[in-house]
Amino acid sequence: MNEEPKGAVASPLTTATEKGHYFGSFDFAGHELTLEGLLKAGVHFGHLKSRRHPQMDQYIFTTRKNINILDLAQTESKLTEACDILSGVVKAGKPVLFVGMKKQTHDTITSIAKTLEESFVIDRWLGGTLTNWGQIRGRAKYLKEMLEMQAAGEFKKYTKFEQAKKNEEIERLIKKVGGIQDMTEMPGVIVIADVKEAELVIHEARRMNIPLIGIVDTNTNPSQIDYPIPANDDAVSSLRYIFGTLGKAALAAKKARQDAKEGKAA
Repeated sequence: MNEEPKGAVASPLTTATEKGHYFGSFDFAGHELTLEGLLKAGVHFGHLKSRRHPQMDQYIFTTRKNINILDLAQTESKLTEACDILSGVVKAGKPVLFVGMKKQTHDTITSIAKTLEESFVIDRWLGGTLTNWGQIRGRAKYLKEMLEMQAAGEFKKYTKFEQAKKNEEIERLIKKVGGIQDMTEMPGVIVIADVKEAELVIHEARRMNIPLIGIVDTNTNPSQIDYPIPANDDAVSSLRYIFGTLGKAALAAKKARQDAKEGKAA
């Protein structure tokens, strides 16, 4: 159970509707990474002192009212480093996979992935997503074909019972592989919103040598992540600020890649 201070921060970021496509209307151009912005978004609030992971000591500034407070100067530095890594992957034309296991991460992860036209996994990681990529890719491709048939009205030739069964199959596949149906190759990097909940993701990524960017809260082991971002992984305002920053870097990299392509073509 999360402590009250984790989500009790008032911020302009929380004035938007909690559900829905938040980053669809987000002002990336006007978004800046600053210590003040991190503070206002509540990025510095950690968990209770009793839940602190010893390897997070290096990122903790102090403890107030038994709550660990993260060092935002380090958060700013690590987030900047993560943006550089993400930009490099995007410029190279490799896909990015966004992951969020906890319920409070789902809308943020789905929205940033859709905005960047990248893939995502929320709620449950399907075992073998990376280590058995061929089979998983086959299921994702099948889902895409089924959705195209459904949109084209091709299910109308079947009985109502058969149509219902096909629609149920689509729903099941969407829950399992819906977010990765357009991912045609292994990701160049995986960005995790809640590292503590993503043990299987981390295990598979390490086996496949895929670099990891991830938010590490004070109760998390940061050594599992190649590019950890020490931050509050519970408050929606914190998640939005961090992924807004990462999103801005990715969009700039996409534009730079497109400009380079057009320059070569000319």
